Amino acid sequence: MAARLKETYEKEIRPALQAKFNYTNTMQIPRVQKVVLNMGCGDATQDSKVVKTAADEMALIAGQRPIITKAKKSEASFKVREGMPLGCKVTLRNDHMYEFLDRFVNMAMPRIRDFRGLNLKSFDGRGNYNMGLKEQIIFPEINYDRVDKVRGMDITIVTTARTNEECQALLEGFHFPFRKQA
Repeated sequence: MAARLKETYEKEIRPALQAKFNYTNTMQIPRVQKVVLNMGCGDATQDSKVVKTAADEMALIAGQRPIITKAKKSEASFKVREGMPLGCKVTLRNDHMYEFLDRFVNMAMPRIRDFRGLNLKSFDGRGNYNMGLKEQIIFPEINYDRVDKVRGMDITIVTTARTNEECQALLEGFHFPFRKQA
């Protein structure tokens, strides 16, 4: 069974984007390529088990096992040695990506404290969107009683859009709540 958001993209969003931007070829229509979740653990220098618990929480959120990121260089001022585990990341593609975006927009975003919409300045100019979360407990998969520390994460949505306007129109089709310009 295909993801619900993928069917919405095929039936509603693609034709709307093609009409709005006057694309002649269907391959010009922007689509989401991948979603990357990244969680850095700055306190991993004191306790090596922190990265494992962060990876377990990210596995619950993403639905697939993350890879552990390690330090590339030693940095004495931060007490970091080369090869020391410092965080974890997951790359979601295809149906996993659409299901994560569906859960994120419909279930997790309404649980963000003091949420006034997504920032329009978080586009990178090449059609990608980056956002940061302050706490992982907004996801319903996370059991609040088993969380030892509240950690943030970065979410990057990589699209084939060439401009910020195309990417914004694509994400608005997925019902991303952007802040209104004043």
